[in-house]
Amino acid sequence: MESGSLTSVVIVVIAAFLTPLLLHRFKLNVIPVVIGEIIVGLIIGKSGFNLIEKDMWLQTLSTLGFIFLMFLSGLEIDFSAFSGNKKTATLPNGKKEPNRLKVAFIIFIGILIISVLLSYLFVLAGLMQDVFLLTLIISTISLGVVVPTLKDAHIMKAAIGQIILLIAVIADLVTMILLTVYVSLTGDGGGNMWLLLILFAAGVLLYFIARRFKQKSFFEKLSKGTTQIGTRAVFTLILVLVALSESVGAENILGAFLAGTLVSLLAPNPEMVRQLDSFGYGFLIPIFFVMVGVDLDIWSLLSEKKLLLLIPLLMVAFLISKIIPVFLLKKWYDTKTVISSAFLLTSTLSLVIAAAKIAERIGAITPEMSGTFILVAVITCIITPILFRKIFPKENLQERKQKVALLGANQLTLSINRELSQKLYEPTLYHTNQDKADNQIADSLFNEKEIHNYDIPTLEQEGVFSSDIMVIMSGDEKTNAAIAIEAKHKGVERVIARVESPELEQMVKNQNVEVFSTLLSTQALLRALIESPSVMKILTNQETSLFEIKMLNNEFEGMTLRKFPFTGDVIFVRIFRGGESIIPHGDTELHFNDRLIVTGSKEYVDELKRELEFCDWC
Repeated sequence: MESGSLTSVVIVVIAAFLTPLLLHRFKLNVIPVVIGEIIVGLIIGKSGFNLIEKDMWLQTLSTLGFIFLMFLSGLEIDFSAFSGNKKTATLPNGKKEPNRLKVAFIIFIGILIISVLLSYLFVLAGLMQDVFLLTLIISTISLGVVVPTLKDAHIMKAAIGQIILLIAVIADLVTMILLTVYVSLTGDGGGNMWLLLILFAAGVLLYFIARRFKQKSFFEKLSKGTTQIGTRAVFTLILVLVALSESVGAENILGAFLAGTLVSLLAPNPEMVRQLDSFGYGFLIPIFFVMVGVDLDIWSLLSEKKLLLLIPLLMVAFLISKIIPVFLLKKWYDTKTVISSAFLLTSTLSLVIAAAKIAERIGAITPEMSGTFILVAVITCIITPILFRKIFPKENLQERKQKVALLGANQLTLSINRELSQKLYEPTLYHTNQDKADNQIADSLFNEKEIHNYDIPTLEQEGVFSSDIMVIMSGDEKTNAAIAIEAKHKGVERVIARVESPELEQMVKNQNVEVFSTLLSTQALLRALIESPSVMKILTNQETSLFEIKMLNNEFEGMTLRKFPFTGDVIFVRIFRGGESIIPHGDTELHFNDRLIVTGSKEYVDELKRELEFCDWC
């Protein structure tokens, strides 16, 4: 590697490293990190100091970043969102909740139709020549912006959040397919679309092979230590499908995207997904986004009146294509909710960059036009999340109770069902008639529901998997383990299962299931009673027990305990941040996803929980 190229690589890597630090330092959390990376790229690239000499090394790293970005875009797609087995609920305004999947499909079809009409208007005005490409660009939605924005607003699991997410997921899938068709019709391979069937057939074959191997016991053993067979399999899948997609004349990003969707369908271990995210967003993807900024020449765009006029017109087109179809939601939601949802769905990024870069490479558009599309995508990603947060009606903020599904009727679950705080939790005890007979339980139970059996279809029909927390305590530990693993695959946030045997315990723990063992719990309590009787009094006293609270309110992000406005009778005992255990003091800062261990009166602890943990939009 020559010194000049090495210097450019070092500058780009340093720029990628400093970007999140600068955003945090200047409290610019409203700007997505990837947008910050593009802006930093503008500063060090052609539009700024022009410090970067583009060569093979940077090109390779940038391409790998692009491929991995498309892989993670496919991996982000939660196919459980397409499940139609959830029961119809009543919205806070008293109206029946719509069929989420049906409404999302109708809205996206509307987006696609309006995008086609707007594209023809641009062509008639002489601003563009390619209707297909412009339709693709206008109709796309950035899943990478929508998902974190919904999480930050705490509406990911609410009905409106799920509808917005479904629209974005459908748009991601359809526009990726449209991009593939566009390249096949426009590129050098011209019309050999049938070759794509080979790629998709290979994908289906690899999926069934992977699913078969995933169920083997030896695969689980090889996933630990230095072997990490799961991670090796993922990278092998990416490279095989990328190579195959290029062999059949398709773009490499299609193979990467397909690999991501296949891995998502296989319901990978959340820990492995976290590792893949860390690798992608920690190294390769930032280099790609910085290089996107480096390649943008803002001054050449601003020097052409046609391109200058195109920027605001495209932004208006993005908004019109979303706001008109989204007004279908007015039937169920208020105007502010509908308009803010349309603004969020206006955000575009990854696929616009992909389409622009590919269209430029095959000669369908000029580099200046490609830069215009990317610049508009960057602007929308800065503006639309801010507008969403500003417009989304805060008066609809409700204290959302967490739904807790208790499976299996016995003295323990019966007691928990009665004692869980009704202000914070909405428990339901599901049991069979046999459970009641075996445990001699009376007919009049609080929040109880009798079901025929614990089969997966029965639980799906009852909507058990839509709970926030599942506690599985039937008399059969094998049944508990099977239900627990299925619940994690279906996206239940927390799953607690009673498992006694070490083999089953390890298996469910590998799926991020929390294990409850009657024997181990009894042993631990007895030892604590002997060794630390005073601690046991704290643990068992209903009024002065220890409580865990998760910090999910962005209003307190970075705030020190000294400045924390809550004045209730609560003491912060410990803060867990990732794998770190922190002893709190006045200057300790609170951060998102911190787990706070507190003690105090239950009244004040419940109030603090509502403030920090349960502030979802409904």
